Amino acid sequence: MSKTYIPQALRQQAYEIFQARCAYCMTPEWIIGTAFTIDHIIPESQNGETIAENLCLACFACNSIKGTQTATKDPQTKQLVPLFHPYHQDWFDHFTWQEEGLLIVGLTPTGRATINALRLNRPLLVNARRWWIQAGWHPPDNPHSS
Repeated sequence: MSKTYIPQALRQQAYEIFQARCAYCMTPEWIIGTAFTIDHIIPESQNGETIAENLCLACFACNSIKGTQTATKDPQTKQLVPLFHPYHQDWFDHFTWQEEGLLIVGLTPTGRATINALRLNRPLLVNARRWWIQAGWHPPDNPHSS
């Protein structure tokens, strides 16, 4: 939970930039049915500012699991790497969908580390994705591919 008041204009900007999806797991807010949170990508406890470039939209689970983490070990290389920065990095450069959208797979050390740290393939979410796929709601398209 943010210690600083986040103005409505910054909240709205995060909704627009992240298309009302969690910047980490890509789940749309309308599927969850609960308002998403605004995450300080670099936490306030680490001097992260309350500015657009440091704020993203996040579902409650991803935001809670992330907490104050900004880096963790890549499970493949065992090297400490930064977590995915959803404002400065493109999701589809670091992650891809596997099994028709059921699982998120890391394409880079940052992608793999973020998947592990935020548990982006947690069982409840994977099970929900199974239903969303059947309904035709998932996975989201890459807006940069044509």
